[in-house]
Amino acid sequence: MPKTASQRAGNSVALVVSAMLLASGASAQQAGSSAPERDDALLRPFLAEVPRTESETSRIARVVAPPEDFSAPEAFEQNPGGAASVRARDDADAFSMSSGNMPFERELDFKVGNGLFKKLWVSSPSSTLASDGLGPLYNTRSCQRCHIKDGRGHLPGPGEDAASIFLRISVPATDDTAMSDIESFLLSRGDTPLRVRPDPVYGGQLQNFGVAGQAAEYRLGVDWTYETLTLAGGETAELQHPTWRADNLGHGPLAPGAMLSPRLAPQMIGLGLLEAIPAADLLAQEDPEDADGDGISGRAQVVWSFEHDRPMLGRFGWKAGAATIREQSAAAFSGDIGISSPIFPSNWGDCTEAQVACRAAPHGGGDARGTEIDAEGLDLVTFYSRNLGVPERRNLDDPAVLRGKQVFHEAGCASCHTPKYVTARLEDQPEQSFQLIWPYTDLLLHDMGPGLADNRPEGRADGQEWKTPPLWGLGLAEQVSGHRAFLHDGRARSLLEAVLWHGGEAQAARDHVVTLAPDARADLIAFLESL
Repeated sequence: MPKTASQRAGNSVALVVSAMLLASGASAQQAGSSAPERDDALLRPFLAEVPRTESETSRIARVVAPPEDFSAPEAFEQNPGGAASVRARDDADAFSMSSGNMPFERELDFKVGNGLFKKLWVSSPSSTLASDGLGPLYNTRSCQRCHIKDGRGHLPGPGEDAASIFLRISVPATDDTAMSDIESFLLSRGDTPLRVRPDPVYGGQLQNFGVAGQAAEYRLGVDWTYETLTLAGGETAELQHPTWRADNLGHGPLAPGAMLSPRLAPQMIGLGLLEAIPAADLLAQEDPEDADGDGISGRAQVVWSFEHDRPMLGRFGWKAGAATIREQSAAAFSGDIGISSPIFPSNWGDCTEAQVACRAAPHGGGDARGTEIDAEGLDLVTFYSRNLGVPERRNLDDPAVLRGKQVFHEAGCASCHTPKYVTARLEDQPEQSFQLIWPYTDLLLHDMGPGLADNRPEGRADGQEWKTPPLWGLGLAEQVSGHRAFLHDGRARSLLEAVLWHGGEAQAARDHVVTLAPDARADLIAFLESL
């Protein structure tokens, strides 16, 4: 059976105790726990967390326990972001409001961060010194152009350039390839990571634009095939299968064995609350060997933090490749826009040593800022991204929604899409501090089967593993973004299609949905639309 929230909370307590003892030199076995010994770096918070008391831990376990009664909403369920929730607007700005509990004196930082998030960068040299440094290769000219209205990216239409989806690229590492810091760390823990490297010419992702004088790296191409599925009750559903291509390569052929993986820009809401979930609460849900036999074997992504110079728990990105919002933001500035920052200071972005002209092109660094976006600017963008409020639930007391919630739990969806947490107490982040939140994710890696596989490893994730995405805001996605494009590459045109793509560890839940009576299936979708 799926692990209950109370069981997970109990495991969380054991991990916290183990972490405290590990920090003082004792082992997990000395703590009286059967949990495997963990490196303290994974649990040591980078935020100013205030330790929980024993009384708080017990109270939290009761609060996050799974529901037993589906006849009415749970207490505080209307506010998925806790006190940071915002009212549900009926326009495209529903994802662009600041945390509902933000102190007035911090609103200015949010608005300035929003300005930097929307700012269009220009190529160097330019008289607009505060905005020059674009590229030389890039996917977009601003954060907002990928995350339009802070929502999801979209697939390009016929003849349209890709603006909010791109291809990541890597090649297998050879036997003589130097091992990275994270690989050395994982091997020291007994892991055997699948070693890959950026393409020696094209780097870690493909950019489809170049500034004047620089050839774009590629043009995104895709072919679609279609499959019709028969569902219980005589209903049918059509799935579209993509085959992604890198067309019009501008810098020669890809390296042998090159692996491509599409990445659609995700929505931005609630990121600060996800960052504030205690690492121990997430690690407590790991079960890599499926010891309890429930078919769910999630495991944590472990990444090297360039910001903190140590291994950390990955939380952000489709395969949880970034540990913090600040580092994820800096990586996007570098890879997507070609903008240097204190974390990734290369002024040429993702250009490789083989792209000599790209590295030699003019850039915007070297003035008083030092990098093309300085520490203050990066902090403001981080603050903005951390504080995009989660809209309140709609129709949560509708009988169909309540029935759909019960179906969600009975199907086993909550085994990966963990409904709720209580965030850490944070001394310097009042908006995220000690909030009961409902993101519906465990932020762990799960095998999703061959249907969704990109066959490209990333860190600990293999080619079939993906991070469980949060579900909050699903029902407003089309209102904000003007389309429905779900999953990592936007292939699902509806929530039902997204469910039907689930395989691997989620195969049983997916099959349960297929066998439901049509009205029960409709109730499940009504519940998801209410999130």
